[in-house]
Amino acid sequence: GYAEHRDSRRDQQIMINRLPPLAEHEWDDQQRTLAEEIINGPRGALLPPFEPLLRSPELMAHAQRMGEYLRYRSALGQRLSELAILMTARHWSQPVEWAIHAPIAREKGISAAAVQAINEKRLPEDLQPDEWVIYHFCKELHEQQKVSDATWQHAIALWGEKGVVDLIGINGYYSFLSMMMNGAQTPVPDTWDEIIPA
Repeated sequence: GYAEHRDSRRDQQIMINRLPPLAEHEWDDQQRTLAEEIINGPRGALLPPFEPLLRSPELMAHAQRMGEYLRYRSALGQRLSELAILMTARHWSQPVEWAIHAPIAREKGISAAAVQAINEKRLPEDLQPDEWVIYHFCKELHEQQKVSDATWQHAIALWGEKGVVDLIGINGYYSFLSMMMNGAQTPVPDTWDEIIPA
């Protein structure tokens, strides 16, 4: 319930952030150049996933370019991309990705009830037909480590090979960010969108 949720949040905040944000005066020239590329892009800030990644600036730069494409310009469009991001964040029990993307998913048209059901690891009841395909595709890919022929064919029929490649890319990219922040114990932004702990 709510009280347990609050207690778990407190427990999460006790964890030490292993790779906290570097102060700007600590950045070397490469870090500064590549951080400013992110800050001046569509994100407008060096968001939490990129704070630990700044230790390896070239990796961060490649990752953020991939992420910028997958988040803002993929063949799926933002409503379906955000659903795939949520499915990945939930699979990895990643609280930062959940906190960032749950409100965006609702804003882009994923129902609040479906977002809550995914958080609770329940089957959503009110996804649109194309959203069901995303849901099953991501669930199979994460949990079974493969995609059934039926789900694959549904996805190909809707989005073609480019869209399916982008969908797999979203699952992989946000798994990478989730692994990075789970490993670094990146703290959760202060938000009402709390992921239910694993």
